[in-house]
Amino acid sequence: MRGIKSIAAEMNKLGKRNEAFVFVIDFEATKARLYKPDDTDKIRWQANNCSNFSPAPTNNKEIEWKTEPVSFSQYKKGYDLVQQHIHNGDTYLLNYTQPTKVNTNLSLEEIFNHSEARYKVLLKDEFVCFSPEIFVQINAGKISSYPMKGTMDASLPNAKERILNDSKELAEHNTIVDLIRNDLSLVAENVMVEKFRYLEQLKTNKRNLWQVSSKISGDLPENYTEQIGDIIFKMLPAGSICGAPKKKTVEIIKAAENYKRGFYTGIFGYFDGQNLDSCVLIRYIEKEDDQLLYKSGGGITFLSDAKSEYDELVKKVYIPVFKKDSPTGD
Repeated sequence: MRGIKSIAAEMNKLGKRNEAFVFVIDFEATKARLYKPDDTDKIRWQANNCSNFSPAPTNNKEIEWKTEPVSFSQYKKGYDLVQQHIHNGDTYLLNYTQPTKVNTNLSLEEIFNHSEARYKVLLKDEFVCFSPEIFVQINAGKISSYPMKGTMDASLPNAKERILNDSKELAEHNTIVDLIRNDLSLVAENVMVEKFRYLEQLKTNKRNLWQVSSKISGDLPENYTEQIGDIIFKMLPAGSICGAPKKKTVEIIKAAENYKRGFYTGIFGYFDGQNLDSCVLIRYIEKEDDQLLYKSGGGITFLSDAKSEYDELVKKVYIPVFKKDSPTGD
């Protein structure tokens, strides 16, 4: 596996020649892989309306789906450490995650074929991801990010109003929007929040969910394609899945989670030679020996409740087997 500097330099060279490529980068930005877009032997992917595969037929067998999340007591050990650091002022928002064992009659490839999502990635015999969250998009020199913070069961009474008026969710979202705005300012000018806290609904094999996002944009320099690798790596790790301040928060994450995220919460992207579309690798299932692990979590602030956060982690363990509804408001 090549070093990060080598990968970034190669991305810059391809960008200068306006050549297309796809890439995956792990959470710690220490491992990266670069592929030709049509390399279906190693990676299958979809980024909105672009993909490198034809939809495969799926059988109608009933999906078996049993999960074994970490116990609440085990979850709370890491959670309490996070809260200790929050109260010490070391971090004020931290994305805390844990792995859940999944027992299913579906292979990674079948999960990939069954799922419907804005972004899908299958790295053969390693992981499958069906992510709803954009990392950044670049169109004609304009870079945009859409941080997603806030999830609620859509079946709950007045769910839309509750999630938008929840003080904990609002504080978390404000923090992430400010963090992403700062990240974009590292590579772009005229950065601004174009759309604040709009709702989208996700339909899954378990339940429907409301999720809250914002849109932040800025202007890249004219020669941005020649710097495409540097631009991407300057913004890592993705702010929405670590927290703030970044460096110290990542240190706390490693101590509290006590497991390797790997490519989970890293990023995937497709560069067409001019424009870029990329996602955060969430809603992610990894194969470890013969065991499937679904990694999930959520943002922790001083307003968080341990049991509610644990329940959110568990509720995120799903396959999105139906198409997502369109955005439903600001």
